[in-house]
Formats: sequence, C-alpha cells, structure tokens
Amino acid sequence: MAEFTCVALPERALLSLQGEDAAGFLNALVSNDVTGLQPGQAAYTALLTPQGKFLHDFFVTPDPHWPGLLLDVVADRLPDLQRRLTLYRLRAKVGIQPVEHVRCFAVFGDVPSGLNGSPAFADPRLPALGWRIWAPGNAPPLDPLSDHAAYEAHRLALGVPDGARDIEVEKGILLENHFEALHGVDFRKGCYIGQELTARTKYRGLVKKQLHVVQAEAGAVLPPAGTAITLDGADVGEMRSSLNGTGLALLRLEAVAKAESDGKKLEAGGLALRVRRPDYAGPPPDGGKA
Repeated sequence: MAEFTCVALPERALLSLQGEDAAGFLNALVSNDVTGLQPGQAAYTALLTPQGKFLHDFFVTPDPHWPGLLLDVVADRLPDLQRRLTLYRLRAKVGIQPVEHVRCFAVFGDVPSGLNGSPAFADPRLPALGWRIWAPGNAPPLDPLSDHAAYEAHRLALGVPDGARDIEVEKGILLENHFEALHGVDFRKGCYIGQELTARTKYRGLVKKQLHVVQAEAGAVLPPAGTAITLDGADVGEMRSSLNGTGLALLRLEAVAKAESDGKKLEAGGLALRVRRPDYAGPPPDGGKA
C-alpha cells in the first residue's frame, strides 16, 4: 500500500497576477526565471531589496484557468508583498489580487498519481518535499490528513528554511540560506532587484555563514529562534525555527569547521548541539569542512 503524508498548510495563501504582462512583469523583479512555466510546474523565487536583502520568498505557477500566474505565499505577509508588487506595476498590464476560498496542502512520501487540485505542482526546491495542492472548499485532496507537525518535522530534517521564520527580512542574504541549492536563484537570467549583491556574494566567495540542521543532545527541546549559539563562549550563530529537538541555525562556516576539527560542541541556551549541513547543500562554499 502506498504511504504518503498529506498536511494542511493554513499559513499559506494565493496571490493572483492576471494579465498579458504578468510573467514579464514579475520576471524583472525576482531572483529566478518565472517565464515558460507549464501546468504542474512551479518556480521558487524571492523578492529582494535594492541592496539585495531578503523580503519575500514564494512559489510561482501558471494559473490553470486564464492567462496569468499564481503566487503561493505566506498568508500573513501577503498584503506586504501585494503592496510592493503594486508599487512596481507602473504601466504593466497586470492585476494583483488575493485568491479567496482555497486551501493549501503539502503531500510528500509515496505521492499518488492523478492529484486533483487547482492548481497542483511539484515542489521545485527538493523532490523529497513532494507536491503542493490548492483545493477549493473544505475537503482535503487526499485522506487521511496528518497533523501540521508532520510537515514541520519533515522540513526541518531536510534543512529547508521557511521564509521569514528562518530568514531575517531586510537582512538575510539568499546564498546564506541555500537559495541556489534550492533552485531559487538563476544566475543566467537578466537583471532583477538586488541582483548585484547576490551575484557578488557568489562570484567573490563572500558567503561566511549558512543555515545548518542542529539537534539538541539527549533529545532536549531546542531554545527559541533568536537564541545565540556559541563556541568557546563566543557568538558564532543564531537559532532559527525548530520543533522539539531538531531545528535550523545560521552558523559561521569557520566556527562549524573549527568545532569539528577540535572535537568541540556548539551550544545554545546551555545545550550542546549536534550540527549537520543539509545534504542537498553540498560542500561549504570555501571547500572547508562544515
């Protein structure tokens, strides 16, 4: 029997970009190429400040009903994203409106074929994250429905950031948060807002810290986001989101390498941590151990 997990994501919402200029308008603003998407496909991308700092991340997929795009976004930050996009619209022929009366679901594991949704798309970040389905009404697209914690635990174990929960707004840098490895930035596309810093960070080797998976030893519950992480008493990073004993932390690469080579433990809130670089991220940017 096929085994899959279906989880409702009430924290997500849809923003519609309708009109003949929708794809070109958005493509000029965001970090990834969002043109040429087909039904069942999506792009993961980010909107940055002009200085290249993180503002929003979201998925972009074709609208299945009429010309335009749908943006899968964080619900409580949708008004801010809508406002910012509207400021850039100028004379572009594009309407920007929330989509009402739909619910988001994540399905991962042994995902069945023939998913019904409006729309449904494979998560473009990692195959292990499965599919996103947007279903009208209250009925889940698949039964049984699992607790939200199942998705959170799955995401954290993979080491995947969850937008502004893990990336500081107006401070975070894409490559510190594995956007290239998660297929969220295209270095071959044309100009977009914040491109200069993103490209310089990559080509000049300026990434000095990145997200890691951390676990508390002895199964202890991790401290909250924002808690400082130390090595030999010096701050070397900061906790991000977590669930029970597994979470994410933004850590200095040199500190992770030093702790490993010296056989020492990083600490957060008095807890010793086990640190693991996400499998999808590959080796650290400088080629050192982390």
